[in-house]
Amino acid sequence: MKAVMTVTASDRVGIIAGVCSLLADMGVNILDLNQTVMQGIFTMTLLVDTSTSSHSFDDIRSALIQRSEKENLNIHIQRADIFDAMHRI
Repeated sequence: MKAVMTVTASDRVGIIAGVCSLLADMGVNILDLNQTVMQGIFTMTLLVDTSTSSHSFDDIRSALIQRSEKENLNIHIQRADIFDAMHRI
């Protein structure tokens, strides 16, 4: 299953490494990644494949929430099919 993730925070060293390491540890494959820094605000959007993981989507989301609280990040993950349905005209 594919999912869309966003990460925002004040820019600092290690944000990408921390998030991507967590995903790798959970067996989640990153299909696409785009990041930028705008006036000191780090933003990253990822398309990930959770079907390669032995963890449930809810477990992945919980781990990301824990990471976001620990590292003062704003992380959202949503199933791609729901994301697509919400953005159809």
